[in-house]
Amino acid sequence: MTEQILTTFDDSPKEACGVFGIFARDEAVARITFFGLFALQHRGQESAGIAVSDGYRAKLYKEMGLVAQVFNEANLAPLSGHIAIGHTRYSTADSARQVSAGPFLLESALGPIALSHNGNLVNTNELRQLLFERGVGLASSCDSEIMIQMLAGAQGNDWVDRIREMMISALGAYSLTIMTRDTLYAVRDPWGFRPLSIGQFNGGWVVASESCALETVGAYNVQEVPPGTIVIINDDGMRMVQGREPEQSHLCVFEYIYFARPDSIIDNQLLHEVRQELGRQLAREYPVEADLVIGIPDSATAAAIGYAQESGIPYNEGLMKNRYIGRTFIQPDDRLRKAGVALKFNPLPEVLVGKRVIVVDDSIVRGTTSKPTVQLLRRAGAAEVHLRISSPPIRHPCFMGVDMATYDELIAHRLSVEEIEREVDADSLGFLSLEGMIEALQRPLGRFCTACFTGDYPFEQKAGGFLPREQQRCETVERQQVR
Repeated sequence: MTEQILTTFDDSPKEACGVFGIFARDEAVARITFFGLFALQHRGQESAGIAVSDGYRAKLYKEMGLVAQVFNEANLAPLSGHIAIGHTRYSTADSARQVSAGPFLLESALGPIALSHNGNLVNTNELRQLLFERGVGLASSCDSEIMIQMLAGAQGNDWVDRIREMMISALGAYSLTIMTRDTLYAVRDPWGFRPLSIGQFNGGWVVASESCALETVGAYNVQEVPPGTIVIINDDGMRMVQGREPEQSHLCVFEYIYFARPDSIIDNQLLHEVRQELGRQLAREYPVEADLVIGIPDSATAAAIGYAQESGIPYNEGLMKNRYIGRTFIQPDDRLRKAGVALKFNPLPEVLVGKRVIVVDDSIVRGTTSKPTVQLLRRAGAAEVHLRISSPPIRHPCFMGVDMATYDELIAHRLSVEEIEREVDADSLGFLSLEGMIEALQRPLGRFCTACFTGDYPFEQKAGGFLPREQQRCETVERQQVR
């Protein structure tokens, strides 16, 4: 039995997946997909897979591990064709095991279909039950398998009709790449929870979770897929059709704060610049006298630079990150486990000794690494450690495909900011306000899902299932009118 990837020393939110797709004649599409997934590795490190079609047959290879661990020349060579989709996964809806790795591939009445999924459905149990009632068996509890089975068994006459039928039933976050025998599809849910971009490539087209992956493989004319849209790519070119009417935008705000690579562009904003502005706003809200600003590498580096720019306090690197400790299947022994966060970070005493240090991080989830990090800096000689967080306190779990822990595990749900400050042994602690975050993002609050901060979810539970909040409110008004 394969052990799960080590996450003991990483308390940051975990993303669900990265998806990729390409349609290009006379190109090594599997090899290009490999490099696209390599650029999306930050979105999931548990498994990787590539499915290809040559217009007649579809093939698939997937395995547990990092992209570079899963693929080599020997297993890429048989994946010949002109259409490919890829997937790199972090599990939220199912455990980390090979049967749940993406893409999923199966045969249907309309021929082969493969699917890669980034996101999470909130009505998975309801959809599973519907499939069981139809006599469909499932090998996992992964919502990606549910979606592909819904497509394979839908009543539509073509794949677009079937995708539309699936979009009516599926409630939640999904950015998809779908491959059939002769066509590549890209689908984004009506709420736009997860990003999805498309670009041109040497006479073909490429789709990816983030623009950074498209640029890695040389795509141009990159644009975002609008919410509720089905992108159709085949030998006739690319066209977009409406799959379902778009709802109020609920793009996950953590794409801006942490998930997406800093060189990605979302809503015409370079995320590195956005994160610097988050740091500048944080400095305005929570100034403190200090000698040095450092960031928790690598996700908070840009915010730390912004804090330093606004405060006038010098920025420097105070922690060196071992970028591979959280991406191994080998569990540490007891002695190494006790070393804790020291396995992930090495301090630079020559930089820290005697200094009043401001430490910028992007978030605190469980709080399990914050105190060891503060203590590590103190042991390295820091005179004071002031912790600054470039997002509001996370007080609520996420149901849209992000591993945010449970209510009991979320430290900001259990403790006040002052109590967290004492818990993590910081000299002071400041979280960016919700208002300050939105001001830094330079977009209206209504564009984002901020449920992990506010508890205001886009879906409400009803009779064992979920409804969009707008529909829930309409039904409430109707009941009141009846009375």
